[in-house]
Amino acid sequence: MLEYLARTIDEHLQNAIPITDDPKAKFVAMFQSQFAFFESHRHFVVVVFSDGLLKESQSINEAILKLLGIIVKNLFPILLEGQNKGVFSNSVPLEDLMYILMGAFRLQMFRWRLEDFQFDIIEAGNKMIQSVLTLIQSQKL
Repeated sequence: MLEYLARTIDEHLQNAIPITDDPKAKFVAMFQSQFAFFESHRHFVVVVFSDGLLKESQSINEAILKLLGIIVKNLFPILLEGQNKGVFSNSVPLEDLMYILMGAFRLQMFRWRLEDFQFDIIEAGNKMIQSVLTLIQSQKL
């Protein structure tokens, strides 16, 4: 199931991230697509954002690491482009920023699962995206 999810997420992100010179638009599209994907596929949320899943087996750990690698593969160039163009602040090292963002996303999804999917993840996700943009955007803009 996790292998299937990794392939599906990779394809989904390739189609969701627009071809544009605007790293902010790419950033927003990437995260909006992830919230929409998991809204439509809640069964994956239960698996991927499970608190104890990582302790189950080495093969599960490897599958989740592969999934994280796909997210990194898509997020890293967006953040790098944003920092190089002065759209995103470079006051935090790129690698740290990437893991902070992935952690914020994971926490949002974990909270949604814990609250039994009782709030609108698209709305909450958009609020999170805007809050994150407020934090990472370059002050020069």
